[in-house]
Amino acid sequence: MEIKCTRSMAQAILEKGVAKNPGPWREHSIAVAEAAEKIARAVNEKAGTVLMNPDRAYICGLLHDIGRQEGHTYIAHVYDGYHFLKSLGFDFAAKICLTHSFNLHTVDDYIGRIDISAEKMEELKALLAATEYDDYDRLIQLLDSACGADGTKNLEARMNDVKQRYGYYPQGKWDKNFELKAYFEKLMGRDFYEVI
Repeated sequence: MEIKCTRSMAQAILEKGVAKNPGPWREHSIAVAEAAEKIARAVNEKAGTVLMNPDRAYICGLLHDIGRQEGHTYIAHVYDGYHFLKSLGFDFAAKICLTHSFNLHTVDDYIGRIDISAEKMEELKALLAATEYDDYDRLIQLLDSACGADGTKNLEARMNDVKQRYGYYPQGKWDKNFELKAYFEKLMGRDFYEVI
């Protein structure tokens, strides 16, 4: 049974996680959360009804990288974050941990090292294949790619930063991020940067 995660619970979970492994992922998570809440509100304002829950969007943004509490890891943070939040009964937020790095619905274009066992990788692939994306998944995928720990909120600049650090950025992933940006701009009827 899924347990409802509140904003204060999510904030406490993040701070506890950062205490275990301090780093810029705290500021990045907060930036994603704040932008997610703003976009959810703008989507609702344009629709004249509630299509997205701003609190849920904020919580998903705040906890998407919670797997980083386990140390400096790569794809392991996806696996660890998913299982950690599932163990707390926060299924919805766990799903975001699982999906936030895979805007093309595949692990094949992951940027970074594969630092989990072959068995865990197969589990991750199976979990991802069984997951249907919704607007919360899409929103956090977009904002994870647009929000830096330094407060930067520019999609192209952030993707270029990742490209510099890792030596590459898959074109399909790059193009999908701009597609997601256009998707949310249409839902909001406003410019992405004007909102966030």
